Amino acid sequence: MIREINAQTEWNGLVTEQDGHPLQLWAWGELKNQHGPWTPHRLAIEQGSKIIGGAQVLARKMPKPFGQMFYVPRGPFCAENNRGKVLQELSDWAKHRHGVELKIEPNWTMMNHWPVGWRQSKNRVLVPKTALIDLSCDEDRILAAAAKKTRQYIRKSVNANVTIRRVVEKEDIKKCLEIYQGTAKQRRFNLHKDEYYYDLAQLATDANLIYLAEKDGQPLSFLWNLRTKTVEFELYGGVNQMGQELRSNYCLKWYAITEAKAAGVEIYDMNGLLNDGISDFKRSFTDTEIEWVGAWDKSLSPLYRLWETVLPAAKKTVQTVNKLRGR
Repeated sequence: MIREINAQTEWNGLVTEQDGHPLQLWAWGELKNQHGPWTPHRLAIEQGSKIIGGAQVLARKMPKPFGQMFYVPRGPFCAENNRGKVLQELSDWAKHRHGVELKIEPNWTMMNHWPVGWRQSKNRVLVPKTALIDLSCDEDRILAAAAKKTRQYIRKSVNANVTIRRVVEKEDIKKCLEIYQGTAKQRRFNLHKDEYYYDLAQLATDANLIYLAEKDGQPLSFLWNLRTKTVEFELYGGVNQMGQELRSNYCLKWYAITEAKAAGVEIYDMNGLLNDGISDFKRSFTDTEIEWVGAWDKSLSPLYRLWETVLPAAKKTVQTVNKLRGR
């Protein structure tokens, strides 16, 4: 049975209790609602009197006659032995609401037996490969797993008197966004409007960890993470020219890692590895790379085949132009 939760405190409590991913937090759904045609549904899957899992499902109305499409970023969350039951409940729920497709991108490394009707998607929103740091290890061991050059750059930036602070005020976040805009221009990727990031800062409150590195009051680099009890997840980051010269992004990331460890977080997730310089930078901090199962789709309607074959351009527009991963 599925019960929809409409209270932020109750939902975030369930995400925490069930070790859900930061993209399953209430704030992420609200952000997508405010800045896109997505309606969040927070669903608790119950078996008897016990909650066995949950999912923040983002719904989008499609042109007639397709009904709705549903998307679950880094979810659902549940124990491994309950995955089949949870997927079936979610499928039934989405189909009952005139869905054409249910897409999930869970943070699972494997799924032995997918229920009937599920298939790996040709279209993804999130990058499945990532670099992780096990924060249960002591700091010396974590640092030892980093590349030698990375350890040198961390020391270099510390010795250059780079300072790091957590920021919450809009004026400081603006400094971060100015760095981000420069990074985006250099690396050739698109950004949301500034209000998107300001709204995230307001919505996520304590789950936001926004760090700014400076030298004599001059901004150098920033890192913006989301945190749950178990996972710290990198969302955004950037460095300007002066920051590159001082290697401020190295001591900044190390600072974020050690702060997460001190807070009792279990896993530090660097969010996405591609074949680019940013990914090489991430890889230099850890020897652990994993690949999640990727995007999986469930057909919910006889119109799904038409949706898949006759209208691929429309589907691509929905899933890529209106990306949900924050860039």
